[in-house]
Amino acid sequence: MSEAEPNHAAALSLRVVDDIHAVNASIWDRLAENEAAPAGPGEGPSNPFLSHAFLSSLEDSGCVGERTGWFVQHLVLEDDAGEVRALAPAYAKTHSQGEYVFDYGWADAFQRAGGQYYPKLQLSVPFTPAGGPRLLAGNGPLSGLFRRALVQGIEAYCGQADVSSAHATFLRADDLAAMESADWLHRTDQQFHFINRGYGAYDDFLASLTSRKRKDLRKEREKALENGIEIVWLTGADLTEEAWDAFYRFYMDTGARKWGRPYLNRRFFTLVSERMADRILLVMAKREGRYIAGALNFIGKDRLYGRNWGCIEDHPFLHFEVCYHQAIDFAIARGLGVVEAGAQGQHKIARGYEPVTTHSAHFIRHPGLRAAIADYLEAEREEVDQIGTLLGGHTPFRKG
Repeated sequence: MSEAEPNHAAALSLRVVDDIHAVNASIWDRLAENEAAPAGPGEGPSNPFLSHAFLSSLEDSGCVGERTGWFVQHLVLEDDAGEVRALAPAYAKTHSQGEYVFDYGWADAFQRAGGQYYPKLQLSVPFTPAGGPRLLAGNGPLSGLFRRALVQGIEAYCGQADVSSAHATFLRADDLAAMESADWLHRTDQQFHFINRGYGAYDDFLASLTSRKRKDLRKEREKALENGIEIVWLTGADLTEEAWDAFYRFYMDTGARKWGRPYLNRRFFTLVSERMADRILLVMAKREGRYIAGALNFIGKDRLYGRNWGCIEDHPFLHFEVCYHQAIDFAIARGLGVVEAGAQGQHKIARGYEPVTTHSAHFIRHPGLRAAIADYLEAEREEVDQIGTLLGGHTPFRKG
C-alpha cells in the first residue's frame, strides 16, 4: 500500500450477511457500478447480473439458499463509521454445480487423499457464466485499496469458517489483478462473443464475412423461419406472465434433458421481470399463433448477455436463429458493443462469434493441493492459449 493508504485500511472490517436485503439496494448498485461511464440514472449497474434486483430475485425465489446448496455469504467491507465501502457477492457451496468453471477433479482428488474440499466459497453470479466485477468497490480513487482489502478479508474468512478454498469466476482485469497480487491461482477458459465493429445493420456485418459464409448464413436464417415461424422481441411491459409461462415450459423441457435439474424456478422469472423488465430481452418464436421456442437475454450498458434457451418444437436452425442471429440483430439495433452468448459452443464461430479468453482466480488453503493445482493450471493455460489461437484462425471473416 502507498503511504496514504494505511489509515483507511486500518479502519476497515469485514461483515458477512446471509441475505442481500441486509444491504441497501442503492448502496449495492452504486458499488457494483465500476465502469468508467456508468449506466444511466435509475438503470442499476452496467452489468445487470450484479444488480441488487437480479441477485435478490435469485434469493427471494429460493433458487439460491440452503435448499439448493448455495448458502448466501455476501461479504461487506465497512469503515469504522459503519459505511459500506465494498461488497463481494459470495456463496458457501456444498457442491460444484451451476458454476461453469469445473473443479470436480480437484474436489475428487483432495477427498480421495483424505481432505475435505466442501464447503468452499464461490464468488460469482449463480448459474451465470458471464464476465463482470466480483469485488464491488465502485470506481472512486480508493476502489483499488478496497478491492485488496476485500481479498484479504476473503482469505481470513476462509480460515475462520474452515472452508477449503475461494473461487472467483469470470473475472474482470482489475479483480484478477487484485487476486493475483495476493498469489491466488489464475485459470483461463474460452468463450465465444460477437464483437460489434460499428455495424449499422446486419448486412454490414455480413459484408465483413467471406462470400461463402455470407451465403451460408443467409440460407440458414431463411430455413429457420420456414413453416410459418415468426420472431418477436419482448422487453419491458411486453414481458407478460403469459410469455413467461411459455418460456418456462421451454426452459424446463430443455433443461431437464440437458442437465437433469434446471436451476431456476418459475417464481424467479416473475420477480426478475417485476424488478428489471427493461433490462430483459425475450426472443420468442411463434408458429400458428403460439410460442414454440425462446431465448432469455439480459441487456447491459454495452453488452447483451445470452442466458437460457428452450423449445417445444424442433425446427432446423431455429436454435441458431433465436439464440445467436437475433442477438446480433438486437445488438446492432441498440448499438451494443458485444454479445456474450454463454458458455462453450465452438459452433458459434461459424455464426460470427469470436474466441475470447475468460479468467478466474482461486485461493487454495492446503499447500499440497495448491501446489498440485498450480502445476495443472500452468499447463491448462498454455493449452487454452493454443486452442484460442487455432480457433481464431477459423473465424468466418474476410482476411485483410
